[in-house]
Parts: sequence; C-alpha cells; structure tokens
Amino acid sequence: MNTQACVIDIGTGYTKLGFSGNSEPQFIMPTTVGMKYDPEQVLRGPSSNVDPDLDVVIGDKCFTTSAANYTVKYPVQQGCVDNWSSMETFLHSSIYEYMNIRPGDHFFLMTEPPLNPPENREYLGEIMFETFNIPGLYIAVQAVLALAASWPYRKSEERSLTGMVLDSGDGLTHAVPVAEGFVIGSCIKQIPVAGRNVTRYIQTLLRERDEPVPPEMSSEVAKEIKEKYCYVCPDITKEFDKYSASPEKWLKVYNGINNITQKPFSIDIGFERFMAPEVYFRPGIENSQFDTSLANVIDDAIQACPIDVKRDLYSNIVLSGGSTMFKDFGRRLQRDIKRITDNRHSYFTRQATEGFVPKPTEVVVCSHKMQRYAVWFGGSIYATTESFYRESIKREDYLERGASICRQSPIFNAF
Repeated sequence: MNTQACVIDIGTGYTKLGFSGNSEPQFIMPTTVGMKYDPEQVLRGPSSNVDPDLDVVIGDKCFTTSAANYTVKYPVQQGCVDNWSSMETFLHSSIYEYMNIRPGDHFFLMTEPPLNPPENREYLGEIMFETFNIPGLYIAVQAVLALAASWPYRKSEERSLTGMVLDSGDGLTHAVPVAEGFVIGSCIKQIPVAGRNVTRYIQTLLRERDEPVPPEMSSEVAKEIKEKYCYVCPDITKEFDKYSASPEKWLKVYNGINNITQKPFSIDIGFERFMAPEVYFRPGIENSQFDTSLANVIDDAIQACPIDVKRDLYSNIVLSGGSTMFKDFGRRLQRDIKRITDNRHSYFTRQATEGFVPKPTEVVVCSHKMQRYAVWFGGSIYATTESFYRESIKREDYLERGASICRQSPIFNAF
C-alpha cells in the first residue's frame, strides 16, 4: 500500500486518531456521541426523510453550549464497547469528518483491551469491512503496542517484547504481563482504580472543605486540578507536615469562571495535590471495596507468571496511559515494588541452605515522554512495518470466511 495506514486507539475516556509513522495522534477526543433530541422527529417516526447523521456530533462538540439539546452517550464502558450502534456513528464521523479520508484506500490498525470478548472483535470486523469497505484490518492488543512505544526511549538497542505493562486510562487500569509479544492472559490483573477515580476523589475533598465550586462545573474543575497540580509523594505523613509548616510555599490557587453566571471564583488547592493520586497506592481511601495497592497487584500478577519470565517482567515494567503521567508516579511505584521483592529476598535468604544465596530481583519501571499516547504511538510504529500488512486481515479473506476470521487473536494463543 502506498498510503499511510490509519491508527485508531479507542479508550473509555478518549480516542486517539492518526496516521502511521507520526509521533503523535492528529486528533484526541472524548469517546462520546451526542444525538439531538427532537420531539417532533420522534412523533414522525423512523419513516421521516430527516437524515439522522445531521443531528449527531462526537467528541468535544458534545460538550459545547450549542450542544445543549444533545443526549450524550458513552459507547465504551470499562474498556469494552457496549453500544455498537453509537460506536459505528462515532467511527463514521471520525473517519470522514476528522481524518477526512476514503476508508477504502487505507489499511486500519485498531486496538483492543486485554480480555476483550471475541464477539467484540467480530462486531468491529463487520463494521470496518461491511460499512467502510476497508482493504485490511489489524486488531492489536494495547499492552503489546505499549511495549513497542518504549523502544525509542531505552538506553540499550534491545527491542524487547517481554515486560509488565501498567496501562491506566480514564476508566480502567490493567496490569498485563507480556512474554515475547504474547499476553499471558491468565495472569492479567484488572484494577478498579483509574483517572476517573482520582477526579472523583478531588471532587469529594473540595466538597468536604466547602470550596466555592459551581456544582455544574465540579467534574470539569476537578479534572483540571488533577492534570495541572497533582503529583505523587514518597511519604504521605511527611507531605502533610510539609504543607502544615509552609502552606504559602505549597498551596496553589485555581481561578475559574462560572459557565452560567460568568462570575469568577477561586479555589485553594492544598492536600488534594498529593492525596488524589494516592488512591493508586492506598485505594481504600476512595474505594471501600478494594484496598490492594498498585505495587501489590503488579507483584501478584508477576508471581502468577511462569518462573522463567518473572525476572524479565520485574526488570521491564512499562507505564502507559494518561493516568500514569503524575510527577514521580514511576519512581514511587518502583520503590514500592522493590520493597516487596527485597522483603521476599530477605525471607528466602534466611531460609536458604548453606552455600546457596538467592539473587536479588532487579526492578525497573520505564517512564517516557510518550506514555500518555503509548498505545497509539506503538501502533504508529508497527503500522509502518511489512509484518503489519502481512498479518492484517484482508478484505478478500473476510468475504470468504466471514466475521469469524476476526474472533481469534494470535496474541492469546501462546499461553
């Protein structure tokens, strides 16, 4: 193919669109579909001649003032598509309006979350081949692409596809072990803590302090505070003491304007800066149903893997997703996991027979500047290779075998 492949990474919160070979996606938008509610059209029924596409918006347009009469739908929940009608509408606008291409001229690389039901792969194949008539489709597991995205930022030239991927977006967090490019599906851990939980916890803290946040802007303000001011601290007790001793040095002020009254308001931002990201390391403060720290979850996932890949997984823990972008997130995670492995090493050293001392475990957490778009960036790299076109599902094969050709993913066949 002479044309660039299209790379589409659909997430619970945001979707990234772009062309292969680029370092960043051309478009980043909320994964939302807004449909205009028209009572007269409802009375006319489906037989009316009104084009429903004219009353549909996607992405950021769903939240503008001109979209006040639109009903917003979220076609992706917990990482998986659960409304395929809305998803087809979302893809139609993404391809024709944003990317502005003829889909029949481009191969497509699209992503899927870990443990994605095979039926979802089938539905996606039906939409892409039958609605958009694309020539080829590759459905990639997000974790493998995230590993590939870390290659340009490594000191060594080794391009390893063995590692533990921590992928945390807006709606879900996964710890996914990958060995030689194959996901160890039985050892994947799903964590009910993600960016949305951090935002919600900031809202709770602000509300408890009676800060003057307009109720209709609560989520928007909390999200901005999360992205601009939050960071991960090494010791929460010492951090409280630091703020108490010199509040003028550490406190921040958020200034905003009420969307309805257009009046300015100000919010003091203090403990929220480090308390909100702490939900990853002490999830019980926000979720009473789950209290296992992120470090323990990753350690449990690696310990469940085959013994011959454990050390390689510990030495290559790759961060992926916008919710891993907090300052010092990787450093805190590496320290906590190292403490767990060191305690285990000390125990087995004491239990070891004379003359045998187990080797300490090396723990390395890989952070890089592209981790916010790691999955998309990894797809952009892979979609430039010959193997991408060779391994893609071709249109003629789809027409011959049907949608079932999309059900099987070679990634999950290794273990």
